[in-house]
Amino acid sequence: MRARNKTDQGSGPRPGLVEWFRPGEYQRVENVLAKVRTLGVREMRTGICWADWYTSEGDGWYAWLLPRLAADVNVLPCFLYTPPSLGMAPKFSSPPRTPKAYADFIDVMITRFGGLFEWLELWNHPNHPDEWDSRMDPGWRIFSEMIGGAAYWIRKRGKRAVLPGLWPSNPQWFDLMCERGVLSHIDAVGVHGFPSSPEFGWRGWEQEVGDVRRCLDRLGANPEIWITQTGFSTWRGNEKAQVWAFADAMNAPVERVYWQEVFDKPAITGSPDSLHSDERDYHYGLLHADSSPKLLFRLWSEGGLKSVKESARFVRPQSGGSETRVLITGGAGFIGTNLADRLLTEGCEVTLYDNLSRQGVGCNVTWLREKHGNKVRMEVGDVRDAAGLKSAVLSAGRVFHFAAQVAVTTSLLKPRDDYEINIGGTLNLLEVIRGMNNPPPLVFTSTNKVYGALSDLCLQRNSTRYQPFDAALRTGINEERPLDFHSPYGCSKGAADQYVLDYARTFNIPAIVFRMSCIYGLHQMGTEDQGWIAHFLIQAIKGEPITICGDGLQVRDVLFVDDLVDAFLLAQANSHTLSGQAFNIGGGLGNTISLTELLDLIGTLQNRMPEVRKDDWRIGDQRYYVSDTRKFKAATGWAARVSVREGVQRLYDWLVESYRPNMRQTERGVHRAVLAH
Repeated sequence: MRARNKTDQGSGPRPGLVEWFRPGEYQRVENVLAKVRTLGVREMRTGICWADWYTSEGDGWYAWLLPRLAADVNVLPCFLYTPPSLGMAPKFSSPPRTPKAYADFIDVMITRFGGLFEWLELWNHPNHPDEWDSRMDPGWRIFSEMIGGAAYWIRKRGKRAVLPGLWPSNPQWFDLMCERGVLSHIDAVGVHGFPSSPEFGWRGWEQEVGDVRRCLDRLGANPEIWITQTGFSTWRGNEKAQVWAFADAMNAPVERVYWQEVFDKPAITGSPDSLHSDERDYHYGLLHADSSPKLLFRLWSEGGLKSVKESARFVRPQSGGSETRVLITGGAGFIGTNLADRLLTEGCEVTLYDNLSRQGVGCNVTWLREKHGNKVRMEVGDVRDAAGLKSAVLSAGRVFHFAAQVAVTTSLLKPRDDYEINIGGTLNLLEVIRGMNNPPPLVFTSTNKVYGALSDLCLQRNSTRYQPFDAALRTGINEERPLDFHSPYGCSKGAADQYVLDYARTFNIPAIVFRMSCIYGLHQMGTEDQGWIAHFLIQAIKGEPITICGDGLQVRDVLFVDDLVDAFLLAQANSHTLSGQAFNIGGGLGNTISLTELLDLIGTLQNRMPEVRKDDWRIGDQRYYVSDTRKFKAATGWAARVSVREGVQRLYDWLVESYRPNMRQTERGVHRAVLAH
């Protein structure tokens, strides 16, 4: 009677990663392990190259590699690749002339390093000609003798053996291994599977694993079943499908799942087993080759496996939808979350279109789904993907466009990305709307940065703030102010701002632009680059220093997000009269504060002043900006209602409740993500 799986008992498979290292890749090992620690993964399958062992650097390399890996993970060494000098032919995939030589090599490895691993895998993918040349070994007779002898000896040495997986899978393989006596010495069998492979049709894990299980049961064998290698190539950018493939594997009826791999491969790997001819092979990583994370890594690192499985429910592309549905691009962010909550509470259906690139925003989606259920739909996508964006827009009756690169500092580092997201993404959206018979009303969020550094303002200073000499300017900056883009961010948002206004005039699209000052409120994950009020409060709550760029006397009008949502809804309700216009939106003259004054307010809230550090002024930073909101107020009757003191107090109380310093450090992903609520 077959023993019950851990998965039968409801615990799910143990996750691991597949990483092959070459001699001398010391830094790559450290880079991989750093990401593995971020994910909290404890299992790693790695290749131990028999051929490398016979090179001048092989002994020293593995004497460093195996202890280094074992310090961080449980190592599953996969022993493979015949030394050319020992092969029937001088190549890695050749059968050895003496099959026993493989068992002798493994015996040496157990003697030297056996304290570092419990399980050993015997070769890799033997039905692939680059791994094992079966033309030189018809019917795998040499292979069976080699693996059977090694598995027998592994048991004698107190270790456990894993039979390699095949791709495509072949249940008759187990008949052969059983007939030749190999299976009786095996403790786990491997299964490979690649849903993105163009070579073989994907049948799903239920059928792949089920066929293996039925075959083993028929043979009376009782090894564990592991997915020893699986993954999904994002070579065409399909990161949603990678999340689905991973979640599907983690629901498979197996004991372990080893996912390929941490980083995408660079253009040339130098590996003896392949110089890849298929571009797909370079894009299996959780991160791109430049270390930028893909969607699966972000979800996994921020919320663990539970978050990935939960997220897999809302990354599925949806079909159809109500024409009255509201679309919010960038909808998983702070402002989008607050707007979505209001709309959903009022009975609307909402689609959030977001690439989830900002740390922690997946938690916002989870919160909205828990509160509102299926009324909220999540479409994971990028505004640079014109086809994906079009699908979301066509089912919308109203559109709010918040998706953007939002930090001046990031625009200085990556101006092309800033351009492609803020200008290209907005143009993609406008083109879809332009082609619709009944174009939905659009609200686009621009920025006060379109007015530049405002260096012409004559300012005076007192002990806590700047203020203009010209009394007329003390009512704020109005829409008659000339545009003066400063920084790539100012250029990209300003250009998008102008595109929206021009499409409204030229193509009769009902579109409105909000040039926004500083917005703050609940569900904001402030950083040093964006969302400064929340960032200051978070740093103070954590007891960490706050960095002030400049002298701290710079002034902003600040608007609580609830008041901004009121303005959004009024704008769309009046889109027939407001279309083609830009409005400066912020807290106005009655809700201004300087950085220094916010620090004093935080000191009052905490009964102690936060630690402060100073840094240089940032490029294009405005010493004084206050929105003159009278134009929008005259058009709609809107006015900000939440005072600075009330709003900061509400945000502070929410952050104190949300941020729990006593959370276990191992839950760091959820810990960070909760700030995004």
